[in-house]
Amino acid sequence: MKRLLAAPLVSSLAALPAALALLPQAALAHPGHGAALGAEAGFLHPLMGADHVLAMVAVGLLAALRGGRALWALPLSFLALMSVGAGLGMVGVALPYAETGIALSIVVFGLAAIVGLRAPVALLASLVGVFAVFHGYAHGTEMPETASGLSFGFGFLVATALLHGAGIGLGLAAARLGATRAAPALGAAVAAAGLALLALPA
Repeated sequence: MKRLLAAPLVSSLAALPAALALLPQAALAHPGHGAALGAEAGFLHPLMGADHVLAMVAVGLLAALRGGRALWALPLSFLALMSVGAGLGMVGVALPYAETGIALSIVVFGLAAIVGLRAPVALLASLVGVFAVFHGYAHGTEMPETASGLSFGFGFLVATALLHGAGIGLGLAAARLGATRAAPALGAAVAAAGLALLALPA
């Protein structure tokens, strides 16, 4: 019964690459301009880009699959280093290949879910933190000119934490359904989605 319930979980993630290929504009959309300002704009910014959503959910999924201290260490590392990246973007520091780094992070997080579940938590947290800089940089550079940096930052931190929580919930649900052995399939689906994003035209 548990295997029957877990199967849709894996198959739905496996459909991510095809869905992204059909949504090239939405996949790399980074809203934050226009009427929404401050915390509202910051909150919406990561939620409206499939690349951010995938990466942040993948961090939570990886944390849940790894378990133990990873449940808090990986999300906190991502949030902390994302804040650093956002600061760089807000002050105009150039960070080359930021979009590539964002898409690559999804691939790496997916591969980590396949092969890195027994890696030291510190190593996984460092890996997550490095790529978080690229995500934060994208948020910082696309902050509306009329928005407050603090309120905008607060908004995207809250949204990111919620996405991490969704990934953790997904991983814990998979474990309860007896789908822990499906971690390679879940990781492969996430990595394939990242590859699909890398293949999209700039």
